[in-house]
Amino acid sequence: MDNILLSARNIRKSFGSLQVLKGIDIDIYEKEIVSIMGKSGSGKSTLLQILGTLDGKDDGTLHIENQDIDQLSKHKIAKFRNQKIGFIFQFHHLLNEFTALENVLIPAYIAGNNIGYFTEKAKELLDYLGLSDRIGHKPGQLSGGEQQRVAVARALINDPLIVFADEPSGNLDQENSEELHQLFQKLRDDYSQSFVIVTHNNEIGKLSDRLLTMQDGLIID
Repeated sequence: MDNILLSARNIRKSFGSLQVLKGIDIDIYEKEIVSIMGKSGSGKSTLLQILGTLDGKDDGTLHIENQDIDQLSKHKIAKFRNQKIGFIFQFHHLLNEFTALENVLIPAYIAGNNIGYFTEKAKELLDYLGLSDRIGHKPGQLSGGEQQRVAVARALINDPLIVFADEPSGNLDQENSEELHQLFQKLRDDYSQSFVIVTHNNEIGKLSDRLLTMQDGLIID
């Protein structure tokens, strides 16, 4: 069996009197695509943010690559997240004043990496994603599908252990949604990349290696 990259136990989270997560246990393995589905309000996006270290939990444990996240300061968590975790969101969050290439490089700049080396890597990623002729274009000059692929390249630039995707196809038509999921499968196979995807898209869920369903703050299957 492939290595466990992430292990979470008894994850609980409340907002005021509303208990959103009621004791979640989950493991994510190397080279695996896991989809999490559930109705709005089931807690899946909250879980994704906690697993991705974007939000804190009220109780439970979270280990990523054998690192106990609770043992890290806020500064070290931010550094760990930049180096080890990638994110893809529904609305891309690209910076309109920057080109596709510059957007991809933002996590490398934040990490203080060698920009000469990472510029070449960013070009290779964009070429791999079919965007070699779009690297100088700004987001407003790209289609929705192209913008999402730029966001994928940005998530991959620092060689993350895991990429978390929150409704990544929610702003795409069916054709682009299918292409995006095929891309995730290709990245899993070619780069041994692991993905955790929160989605309402049944087709993406069915094509994942594992499909988890959340209901009322718990994983029910």
